[in-house]
Amino acid sequence: MTEPIAVELAKKQKEIGVAEFFSRNRHLLGFDNKKKALMTTIKEAVDNSLDACEEAMILPEVSVEVIDMGNDRFRVIIEDNGPGIVKKQIPHIFARLLYGSKFFKLSQSRGQQGIGISASVLYSQLTTGKPAKIISRISPKHPANYYELKIDIQNNRPDIIKEEVVEWNKDQGTKIELELEGSYSLGPQSIDQYLKQTAIVNPHVTLIYTNPKAEQIIFPRATEVLPKKAEEIKPHPYGVELGVLMDMLKFTEARTLQSFLMNEFSRVGNNTAKEICQNSAIPPETKPKEITREMAERFIQGIAKTKIIAPPTDCISPIGSELLEKGLKKEVNAEFYATVTRPPSVYRGNPFIIEAGIAYGGQQEADAPIRLLRFANRVPLLYQQGACAITRAGTQTDWRNYSLSQSQSSLPVGPCSIVVHICSVWVPFTSESKEAIAHYPEILKEVKLALQEVGRQLGIYIRKKKKVQYESKKRGYIETYIPYIGEALQELLKVKDSERKNVESLLAEILEKTRGQIESVEMENIEYDEEFAKIGKGENDEESE
Repeated sequence: MTEPIAVELAKKQKEIGVAEFFSRNRHLLGFDNKKKALMTTIKEAVDNSLDACEEAMILPEVSVEVIDMGNDRFRVIIEDNGPGIVKKQIPHIFARLLYGSKFFKLSQSRGQQGIGISASVLYSQLTTGKPAKIISRISPKHPANYYELKIDIQNNRPDIIKEEVVEWNKDQGTKIELELEGSYSLGPQSIDQYLKQTAIVNPHVTLIYTNPKAEQIIFPRATEVLPKKAEEIKPHPYGVELGVLMDMLKFTEARTLQSFLMNEFSRVGNNTAKEICQNSAIPPETKPKEITREMAERFIQGIAKTKIIAPPTDCISPIGSELLEKGLKKEVNAEFYATVTRPPSVYRGNPFIIEAGIAYGGQQEADAPIRLLRFANRVPLLYQQGACAITRAGTQTDWRNYSLSQSQSSLPVGPCSIVVHICSVWVPFTSESKEAIAHYPEILKEVKLALQEVGRQLGIYIRKKKKVQYESKKRGYIETYIPYIGEALQELLKVKDSERKNVESLLAEILEKTRGQIESVEMENIEYDEEFAKIGKGENDEESE
C-alpha cells in the first residue's frame, strides 16, 4: 500500500536556519548587486566601529582601505581605535547572524538587528570562498587575537579556520579584512559619498579613506566633543502591543500587576499603575501569569485611557544644530547655512528627534533638483529615496514660499543641499537593509515642521540677497549717470570746470553714505513684513497645532 501524499511531503519539510535563509535572500540585507554589496560591507563595518568607540567614550578614528584585486574582486580593510573585542566573542560577533547586544536595548545606536557585519562576512564567503580575517586587542596589557573565520551556514555557527596571538602596533582596536565580489564607481550612491555624508553628521569622527585608485582622502573631525551617551530605557506603555504584552506578563518576575507596570515600563509610578488597573477594571493585586487574552485587551484599552508622561529622551543623542552646522560647513561648500533640532516627539511609545539643515549656494548646481541627504541615527541612507518618509515630507513641503522653484509632488530645484536626521531608540526601517524609513504620521509631521523651520530662514536670506542685488543694480545706474548729473549741475550752478570733479565726488559720497541706511531698512521690511504677512499665517498655525 502506497503512503499518502501528505506523508511524502512531510519527509521533505525541515527547519530553515537563519544563515541559510539570508544566504539565499541576501538582497534583503542590502547585497542586491556588486556595487551595492561593496558599499554595504563598508557601511556595516564603519557603523560597528563608530558604535563601539562611542560606547567606550573614545573619539573615533577609522581607517577604510579598498584594494582593487581585478576581475570584480576587492579587498576591504577597516581598522578602528575602539575598545576592542573580548577573545571569546570575536567568532560570534563576526560569524553568527542575529547575534548582538543592541536588539533588546532601548537606546540609540547605529546597529539594531545583529546581522550587519556577519552578513558582510557571509557575502564575502559566498562570492570568494575566502574567510574573514580579524585582529582585535582590548588593552596594551592584553595580546592581540587573530582569527580567520567562516560561517557554518547550516547551523549559523562560527567556523574557525585559524586562531592565534599576533604582534600588532595598536594598543587597542579592531581590524577586519574581507575579500568579496564588488564594483566600484563614483556617484551619489558610492563609498565616497557614504563616507562624506558620514563625516557631516558625525563631526567628532576622523575618517581616513584609501580608494581603489590608491588615493588617500582624510575627513578630519570638526569637534573634540563626543556625542552625549544614550542611556537605556524601559519600553513605554503607549507603544506596547497585545502579543508583546502577553509575553511580558508570561515571563515577568513581578508578583502583582501593579508591580509589573512599575518595574517593566518607563514613566509608570505607583499612582499611574493604580489608575491603569482601574481603567482596565482589573485588580492591581492580580498575578501577571493569570491575565487572559481578554483581560490583556482590556489592559491595553486601560493604558490608552490613562494619561502617562512621555518617555524620557536621555536614550537618544541628537547631533545638535550647532554641530550639524559645523559638519555641513566642513563638507559642503555654500554661502548660507541653517540648522534646527526639533523638540522630542513619540511614535508607538518610542521617543525620537528630527534634525534638519540646509546649505545654499556656493558651487552647487542651480538648475538641478536639490540634494536630499537622509540620515538615521547618524548613518547615511543612500538607497530607496523614493520609498522614504523623509522624501515624502520633502515633497509635501511648499518650497515656493521659501523662494525655491518646485513642481507639484516633487522636490524643489535650486543650488542647495538639505539634510534630515532622525534619531530614535528604534528607527522604523521598511526592510532589513535599513535604507528607507516607514511613513509614520508622527515622523512625517516632525520632518515637515523641521524643513519649514530651515526653509523660513532660507527664504529670508534669498529675499534679502535679491533685494540687495536689485539695490546694487539701481546704484550702478546712478553711478553711471553721475558724470552727466555733474555736467548738468555745472551749467545750473555756474561751477568752474576745475571744480566739476569735486561735484562728482560729492554726489558719489552722498550715495555711499546712504548705502547702509537704505539697505538696513529694506532688510528689516523683508524680514518682518514679507515673512509674517506672506507665509507666517498658514505655516505658523500648522506648527502651533
